[in-house]
Formats: sequence, structure tokens, C-alpha cells
Amino acid sequence: MTTGKNIAAEIAFLARELKTPVITETFTTLGDQARQAGWSHEEYLAAVLGRQVASRTANGTRMRISAAHFPQVKTMQDFTFDHIPAVTRDVIAHLGTCTFIAKRENVVLLGPPGTGKTHLAIALGIKAAEASYPVLFDSATGWIHRLAQAHAKGSLERELRRLNRYRLLIIDEVGYLPLDAAAAALFFQLVASRYETGSIIVTSNLPFSRWGETLGDDVVAAATIDRLVHHAHVIALDGDSYRTRGHRDSINQQNK
Repeated sequence: MTTGKNIAAEIAFLARELKTPVITETFTTLGDQARQAGWSHEEYLAAVLGRQVASRTANGTRMRISAAHFPQVKTMQDFTFDHIPAVTRDVIAHLGTCTFIAKRENVVLLGPPGTGKTHLAIALGIKAAEASYPVLFDSATGWIHRLAQAHAKGSLERELRRLNRYRLLIIDEVGYLPLDAAAAALFFQLVASRYETGSIIVTSNLPFSRWGETLGDDVVAAATIDRLVHHAHVIALDGDSYRTRGHRDSINQQNK
């Protein structure tokens, strides 16, 4: 008969061959727990495999978050919704399910500086990574720089196709700096390349009526907005600066 020691060694060997290190780490402990609790063979197998899958899922999420190049990690739990109307809160909560990505819809967050647009964009990006969607984040100027380099190398179309492998792109801070005609054309091509093929989250401090100022041309602005909002959730964030309000609340707490 095969001894317990031999069985353990064989399981460890098979787990290494299958590249399932969590099984190696947990099968003995879970085996003891299974005997004490009277689990069936199927229940024990499900528990061991469940640990491995959970670990692999968590590792995949960490890799997608790292690959997204978020400037920092922000979550929905960290966001203060006190200044957000109830209806808008419901919309944001629904967006957190990431069904908009499956439908290839966009999200546009508009509002003055400091109202939490970037925080929400990153938080939705984190949710997307947790839902196994590949995500890529950059500022509007960062995206323009990337596309300008590809254009200079004659590989713009290839770069746009490569970006379409990401189910979600996040374009932060549209409108903070004006774009010249060439940059505006690249921005339009990025948005147009995603039309009905992949999702975009855009944050901007400007209402759509002023996008002509940052894109340098009302016609280009209108064409960009048309493709962006055709299948989009547009959310206006108003009120005091989110950062200023947080600083003020902190001071009030200290003075109590």
C-alpha cells in the first residue's frame, strides 16, 4: 500500500507539474480539515481547487492593475458620495458592475477640478481589472504623446489596433491643456478607433460646449463628441472641490 508520506510526495509532484503551487501549499491542511469535518472526496477536491483558482484570480487582477499604469489606486469605497445626487450615485453603482464594457459603451465624467473625476475613473478601471478586463490609463497629453510617436514612426494604425486589445481605455484630464491641430486629429482618431469596438472613460473639466477650445476646432470637437457620446453615460460632477472639501472636513475634525 502507498503510505501517507508517499501520497503527499506524489501530490506535491503532480501539483508542481500542473504549476498549481497553492495546491502544494494547502492540500495537507485542507486534508486534515476534511477528515475532522467529515467532508466527502468531492467536497475536499472542490476546496483544494477553489483555493488555487482564487489565488490565480487574485494574481491576474494584480497583474492587470499593474499593467494599467494607474497613477495611484483608488476605489469606490474610498470615494465620498455625499455631494453626489442619489440618481447619479445609482448610475455610478451600476457602472461599477462593468456591464458598460461588455456593451462597448463609454463613460464621460465632466466637472470642475477637484470634484473626483479622476478618482472615479480609476475606481471604475480597478473594477474592470477585477472583472478580468484589460485596462490602460493615461492623461490626454500622455495619449497624444504615445500616438504622435507612433505616427512619426509610420505605425499609427498598428498602434491603434494594438490599443483595441484593451477592453477599456481611460483618458484623463481632457481640456486642461489646449491641443494643436495635429494633436486634436490624433485624439479624434483614438476616439474614432474605439467607436462601437471598445470602451473609453474620459474625464474633462470642460463642458462639451467648450471642447472646441481645447481641440482647436469646433468641427473636430463636434465629430469627436458625436462618436464619444453615441453610446455613453455622461455624468456631471458639480460642487466644491473634492480635495478642498476633504481638507476642510479634516480641519473641522481637528478643531472639535
